[in-house]
Order: sequence, then C-alpha cells, then structure tokens
Amino acid sequence: MSDEEHHFDSKADAGASKTYPQQAGTIRKNGYIVIKGRACKVVEVSTSKTGKHGHAKCHFVGIDIFNNKKLEDIVPSSHNCDVPHVTRTDYQLIDISEDGFLSLLTENGNTKDDLKLPTDETLLAQRISVSVSVDVK
Repeated sequence: MSDEEHHFDSKADAGASKTYPQQAGTIRKNGYIVIKGRACKVVEVSTSKTGKHGHAKCHFVGIDIFNNKKLEDIVPSSHNCDVPHVTRTDYQLIDISEDGFLSLLTENGNTKDDLKLPTDETLLAQRISVSVSVDVK
C-alpha cells in the first residue's frame, strides 16, 4: 500500500440527489419540473399532436418556486425532464426571542430553534405573512 494521498477534484456536480428523470408526457399540472435550471411548479401543460416528424410535444408553463417568475419550455413528450425533489414542511410559530430567533413546533412535536429572522433591510421591507392559530380552552 502506498502512503500517497489521492485527491479527486470534481468540476461539476451530478445533481443526482437534487432531481430525478421523468418522462415529459407524464408530468401534470401542479407537479414540479426544472425549466432553464430553475425548480418550477407546473401551472399549465398542453400537448400537441404528433406531426410529420413523429413526436408529440409538451408545452410547460411553470412558476419558479423561489422567485415566482413565469418560465416556459417545450419538450418532446417521449423525452425525459428533470424533476426536483420537493418537500414541504409546515411549522407552527411558538415564540420570537429578543435576539431574533424563532421557536417553531415541528409536525412530530419537537421544537426547532435555529432559525433567525432576516436582518437585511430589503427582506424586512417585504410583507411576511405568518399564520398563527391559538386554541383557547
């Protein structure tokens, strides 16, 4: 065995854990798709009939899940598209500490205390809606 260390520099990320392939013809409205490198929620899908070159085409209109911009793409229905792994987690707000940290209740009853309110002025200027439900007994 050699005492040499081997380093492998990766120039690109395969992204295997971020997306998975799915046939374009099976993607439906309210699903998710990657359009121009951005994760989008599909708001409209239309499929054209097969033409003289033999492929039906799917026209996708999606809304970027991070910045709400509208994106469009046209893909042959038999080709694969990248679909992002999207999970949604809902929290219930318990408290906001004086130093700006949130105390959140997870779905399984644990608390999450490592999230801090933004300090950037542009983010603070935006409206943030927080739904708080209080049970009075």
